[in-house]
Amino acid sequence: MAAENGGRGSDAIPEDGLATRVGAQVQREAARMAQDAFAQVFRLSVNEDEEGRARGVEGLGRGMLGWVAEAADESARSLRLAMLMAGLDQWGLAYSRAFRLQAIPALTELLGALRVGLDPREEARLEQDFAAVDAAEGNAIDFKIELRRAIHMALWHAMIACDEREEATAILVQLGRMLFGLTRHMPTLGWRLVADTLASIQIHCLSDGLAGEGLAREMTESLFAALHQELPEEQRELAMGQASRTVLAWQQARRAPPGQVH
Repeated sequence: MAAENGGRGSDAIPEDGLATRVGAQVQREAARMAQDAFAQVFRLSVNEDEEGRARGVEGLGRGMLGWVAEAADESARSLRLAMLMAGLDQWGLAYSRAFRLQAIPALTELLGALRVGLDPREEARLEQDFAAVDAAEGNAIDFKIELRRAIHMALWHAMIACDEREEATAILVQLGRMLFGLTRHMPTLGWRLVADTLASIQIHCLSDGLAGEGLAREMTESLFAALHQELPEEQRELAMGQASRTVLAWQQARRAPPGQVH
């Protein structure tokens, strides 16, 4: 999803107040690193004993802190670390609620490992940067877009893979709540993230033949119906309209002859 400048509601897109410290590409790298790390800590928590989990967490932490250390100055290093921790935290919260988990041990251990070497001044700066990411909608927006897209799609893929209605419904409820919450917590940009998710789901269904029947289709249709019913009217129109335009553009691009430029 890009922050398009056309259409309703697009003239008030807030600026990213953190972009001068950490650019868009690094923000996206932080989101992808948090995603990969969460996938690994989830597997460590499920498949490893305490010793194996500790080794895995140590290696993950070392790699993530190495990436943080690549930043040019202390300000950028602190913000990189804050984004990694925010990303891990959001992945953990989403999965804990969707899958009714009491704890993800390796995640807790990794979050601790990432900050264990900080002195009091660095700790205070990290707390400030962690808060700064959510202090304004536009702050670290490329990080937020990449992170939320990955979480939403991971939950949707998990939902349509379920064989049991109760499990699928639990994931549906969590995904729906996350999408509803975006429009409340991000009144200007939230609808764009909702549109991005809706378009991504439709494109995956069309391109890969997913959720075409059975429980997977029922749950996907329920998600769209719930969003259509519960989203505020203006944000619903914006999100649904943008998603439809994105899917249409994707379909037209697929039909275009090779080499044709639009």
